[in-house]
Formats: sequence, structure tokens, C-alpha cells
Amino acid sequence: MNSIITVRDLKKAFPSQGKIVEAVRGVNLEVFEQEIFGFLGPNGAGKTTTLRMLTTLLPVDSGEAMVAGYNVSIHPKEVRKRIGYVSQQGGGDKNATGREDLILQGQLYGMRKAEAIKAADRVIELLALEACIDRFVATYSGGQQRRLDIALGIMHAPQILFLDEPTTGLDPQNRANVWHQIKQLKNAGMSVFITSHYLDEVDFLADRLAIMDQGKIVEVGTPKELKQNITGDVISIVVHKEQEKQAIHLLTAQPFIKEVVKEDACLRLYVAQGDVSLAHTLRLLHNEGITIHSINMSVPTLDDVFLKKTGRALREESN
Repeated sequence: MNSIITVRDLKKAFPSQGKIVEAVRGVNLEVFEQEIFGFLGPNGAGKTTTLRMLTTLLPVDSGEAMVAGYNVSIHPKEVRKRIGYVSQQGGGDKNATGREDLILQGQLYGMRKAEAIKAADRVIELLALEACIDRFVATYSGGQQRRLDIALGIMHAPQILFLDEPTTGLDPQNRANVWHQIKQLKNAGMSVFITSHYLDEVDFLADRLAIMDQGKIVEVGTPKELKQNITGDVISIVVHKEQEKQAIHLLTAQPFIKEVVKEDACLRLYVAQGDVSLAHTLRLLHNEGITIHSINMSVPTLDDVFLKKTGRALREESN
């Protein structure tokens, strides 16, 4: 597969309170053509800084970033011609119709009006905007607004589209609709780079994903690969608060438990055979007189992967 993004030892630092803070500390990354690539990271991990460098919105301190065949530091204008970028805020004029916004966007990219009208028709059909496109954008629902934002980002038919938190604030039905439209973009031959706090979103959409923490990439792979790396099942237990330390000491010593991770009031046990281990765990805690408030078993999720790699759950970071 051919690469659409290649990043080598990318670094960025900022002055803060009289000292230098390294926001991005040697990132290496590769994204392939016609791939949906997910980008996850806790607040302050350097995720947004990396995204801004890749989209030429922030200068690179050192290292190299190639996007759509061009170096972002040497040929930023060529990069901009070949990428689309949709921020969390969006970019449409709410006092114009969706069609007027699209045509203006095309003209800003140098299209003649007739060419922009034709391109607008193409993205209106692709993103199923026919029902609302000739209304003022101020009247759009959240889902319609987000689909228009994406349409604005692809008016010039970019090779790669960067989506920053594309479904934040949408209800489940509109989120699912936007997911479908993003899949359609991939099917049409576009590469998509998506940041999201919704783990189910990345799990569903991404062909591969990267987890970033403390300025570095800590894991890259398909959602299935990353979940399989944990191996086994996850038992989640909430015990009486005053007995937590006793429970952790007891459970950590058991050979059938690979790892015990404390997350707020919950203890997560990583085990090979969940059904057998669940029975053993209940028996152990009962015999020691430890009060169990709740217990359940599940297969590993991306949140388990994130927790294991960064020491915290992404759902907390998004609050």
C-alpha cells in the first residue's frame, strides 16, 4: 500500500511559564491511501499539535512530515491544495444557504462558478444533503450542519480529509448517519484522518489507529489487533472502599490474574479465561470477607487498551 502521510521524528515545543514544554517528542507515523486512520490521545498528549502541523497550521520545529507527497515545511501550499480540514467549530456561513456556502468554497479554491456548481452537486449527492441544501444554514440540525462541514472540506476533491472530533455533540442517530457518510468517502477513494474521543466511533470507522501519550505514539494497529494484545477477558469489580487495598493485595498474588488496574472505584482484572476466573475471584473475596458492590466480565475494548497504555481511561479525559 502507498503512503499518504509519512512522519519521521516530528517534534514541537512551546514556551510556558518561563520554561520549554515539549508537546510532540519524536512522533513517527504512517497513514496509507484510502484508509480511515484514527488518532486517540488524552488531553495534553500532543494530538492536536500533531494534527495542526500535518495540516500546515503550525510550523514544525524538527523532523519531517510528508502529506500527499509534499513536505509540510517546504511546500505548505501544495499540501493545502491536496487536503481538506474540518475543525470542531465548522466553517459555514449560517446566513447563507448550504449551496451558496459550497459554491463560495469552490471559488475560494480557484474554481470557476460553473465548475463550483458542478462540484457542489457532487458533494450534495455524496453526503445526502438534498433535503436541506437550499435552506439557510442557521436552520440546520446538528447532523445536517456536520455533513455540510464535511462537504465544505471535500469541495476541492482532496486526497486526504482531516476530521477533528466530527460527531461531538450529535445524538446517536446523527452520529450513525455521519459515520455512514465517512465510510462513503473512503469507498469513493479518499483517505480520512480522524481524531475522536468516542472509542466506539474509532472502533467502528478506523482501519488502523494510533494512541498518543506524553508527546509520543505508544501504540499503532487495527482495533482488533490492539484489543487482542491485551489477551483474555476483563473482570471489573467494585468492593467496599476501606477494603480496596486488601483486595488489590489478594488479587495481585493470584497466578490466574495477569494484571490488576485500579480505575477510580473500580478494579480491572485482566485474565485468560473470564468465566473460570470470575468464579475463582468471587470465592477468594468471599472467603476473605471482602464486600463486593458490583462485578462483571467483558471482552477487552479500546478503552481497556487506552487505559493499559496510558494509565487512564479516555472517557474521563473527554469530560
